[in-house]
Amino acid sequence: MQSEGKTFRRIDKVLVTGGAGFIGSALVKRLVREGARVRVIDNLWRGRKENLRGDNGRFIIDVERDFDQADLADMHACRSLVRDVDLVYHLADVVSGVGFAFKEEPFIFHKNILINTGVLNACVENQVPRYVYVGTACSYPKCLQMADGVSALREEQTYPAEPESSYGWSKLMGEYEATLAQRSGRIEVGLLRLHNVYGPGASYEPERSQVIPALIRKALLYPAEPFVVWGSGDQYRDFIYIDDVVEALRLVVDRGMNKGLIQIGSERPTSVRELAETIAAASGKPITPVFDESRPQGDRGRIAVCDRAREILGWRPRTDLRSGIETTYRWIQRRIEEPPTAEETGSIA
Repeated sequence: MQSEGKTFRRIDKVLVTGGAGFIGSALVKRLVREGARVRVIDNLWRGRKENLRGDNGRFIIDVERDFDQADLADMHACRSLVRDVDLVYHLADVVSGVGFAFKEEPFIFHKNILINTGVLNACVENQVPRYVYVGTACSYPKCLQMADGVSALREEQTYPAEPESSYGWSKLMGEYEATLAQRSGRIEVGLLRLHNVYGPGASYEPERSQVIPALIRKALLYPAEPFVVWGSGDQYRDFIYIDDVVEALRLVVDRGMNKGLIQIGSERPTSVRELAETIAAASGKPITPVFDESRPQGDRGRIAVCDRAREILGWRPRTDLRSGIETTYRWIQRRIEEPPTAEETGSIA
């Protein structure tokens, strides 16, 4: 399979956990285009069946045969469903916006620990040969993410561990357990740690959305809804576009298995203030962002140093923030102006 000059080995049978979610569904579409038979497991807590439809409105997989709605925190479900494939991409987890993340820390930690250990051990028990685990930049130590200036982080700065949130801890434990399984020779493992992913397909609903889709929704609804930004606006993140992430997910299978942790980001610090101004400009409306410092804003910031991604995967980001924001804005605008029907969302049979 060719992609921008790269040749990928064909993957015949793939399972994507969380495959009806934002990143998962984008990956599924890529794999289907490349000729793979893809199975999806998703509990639809955050994902939607609608995300598995192509441009023609039809499902891109056989949902009767290759889609299972299941809770992967249930070990029995894992053992029965995670099997009979050549590769598992494990993207399923409990994640949401900063408000939910700090309000529901025990729930998030408990669920993600069960999900991660259940899927990995089902892979080992059912002799799935390859496993790709997707982690998060939230797993870096809090002290590094609260430092003055720009905190540019490398993979080896993970320990001593001190993530700020239970989400970061739970995802770090998933990385650690996958590394143990790989070192013991039980399974081949690819490890990617993602920074802040955005793009078409991201959740934009209140309570569950992350910063870019949340601000785009506010801009679209302005002035009926005020354009209020949580925090001071000085906090910054490393925003990476969905297509660049999917490219990394494909490359890790061919070039990054059993080679340790590889982080994926833009290497560019973008403050939330700059982000809000970029979204306001994309809207074409006379929006002046209002910053509410009484609301949580999370870590001060971090960006990726992607030397390992370049050296091992031959990967680099290709989508600049402005064009990515404009594409995402148009996608969310269409969804708000023309909401999908119940049939399209898969909420009726």
